Amino acid sequence: MSELPRRVVSLVPSLTESIALTCPGLLVGATDWCTNPADLDVVRLRGTKSPDIAGVIAMQPDLVVVNTEENRPVDIAALREAGLTVWQTDPETVPEALLQLRRLLAALGAARVDWLDAAERSWRTVPGGARRTALVPIWRRPWMALGRDTFAGDVLRRLGIDNVLADHEDRYPRIDLDALPAYDLVVLPDEPYEFGAEDGPEAFPGTPCALVSGRHLTWYGPSLVEAPGVLRSQIEAGIDGH
Repeated sequence: MSELPRRVVSLVPSLTESIALTCPGLLVGATDWCTNPADLDVVRLRGTKSPDIAGVIAMQPDLVVVNTEENRPVDIAALREAGLTVWQTDPETVPEALLQLRRLLAALGAARVDWLDAAERSWRTVPGGARRTALVPIWRRPWMALGRDTFAGDVLRRLGIDNVLADHEDRYPRIDLDALPAYDLVVLPDEPYEFGAEDGPEAFPGTPCALVSGRHLTWYGPSLVEAPGVLRSQIEAGIDGH
């Protein structure tokens, strides 16, 4: 990009939050799932998996921000074929997320990002401790879970939680609860499926279940600052409450 973007569309909730907080006024469009900040006043362009591509193109933004997992390849390709400049993110680890955020925000003109500096400090000082092996469901009916090479899996690993399916051939495999390797903890985020106290733990009798914030587990943005503390507290509460 030869000039700084002045009109940005974000199709990724965590990046919408990052841009809105760091570069106020640049965002002109976002998805219906972009819930942070709560007072964001931009054109809404449906969901991350079914965005209003024609609407995005009609807005003629200087930049469209997407993510390899959040958005479908066919939609990303359609935006590029329409001549729009697309910035694609694809972090699989916390360091990759921090680096990609810094590069994106620098490209938008942010020379210094205090919350990003704080996030780097937060993850640099995550304390060690006894490790556990966890199953991390992300959906039910059918059951699906975290598999290999996921950002959320790396977040948990850094908090002392090893994903029992980290070596699975798929990143988000469908699973049979009766045919899994041994694990001693279940981590249940509230997104993309909204697991809760009455919807999830009953499927794993005898195993501690930790109900955690999906935003802190899967989003890469300002939530990374407090994610280590929030997730550790929620995981410990699940273990202690068993």
